[in-house]
Amino acid sequence: MLGPVKSALHRPSGLPVLALLLAAAACAVTACSGPGGQAGPAVPTPPAAEAALCRALHAQLPATVDGLKRRATDPASDLTAAWGDGVRITLRCGVPKPELLKRRPDADSVDVDDVGWLPERQSDGSVRCTTVRRSAWVEVTLPRKVVGDAGDISALTDLSGAVRRTIPEGIIS
Repeated sequence: MLGPVKSALHRPSGLPVLALLLAAAACAVTACSGPGGQAGPAVPTPPAAEAALCRALHAQLPATVDGLKRRATDPASDLTAAWGDGVRITLRCGVPKPELLKRRPDADSVDVDDVGWLPERQSDGSVRCTTVRRSAWVEVTLPRKVVGDAGDISALTDLSGAVRRTIPEGIIS
């Protein structure tokens, strides 16, 4: 059911070493990684109405997800959240519509506690799950150590209640 999402990183040949060093320095200056050297989830930039829903969701998020404790994100934002150290579950609210739904509006989704989620296996073995039929797109990334080879997304049960209470059903483009 969850096929790998194909992604390839290509380094253009002949890229000067200086450009690579400058990019690494820029990353360090702009805090590309959070505490412990882990990159924080990228902060989305949704329209104001969706951002307001995301702030309401942020206030309702649980202290633990799948037994992992909530932790601060870097950068701090009401649009992102994370649980766990080392193995991290991340949430981003107000993200754009998933590319898969743009190509296939009828893509298979699953309901977890009355919230529809579109699961997509990533190349690193994690599963990115994005809400469907809600007034804001909420994206949760479950690492491979959480989902295993079978793609177990049961950790979403810890998040679905907060989504259901704060992000009303609706269709957005």
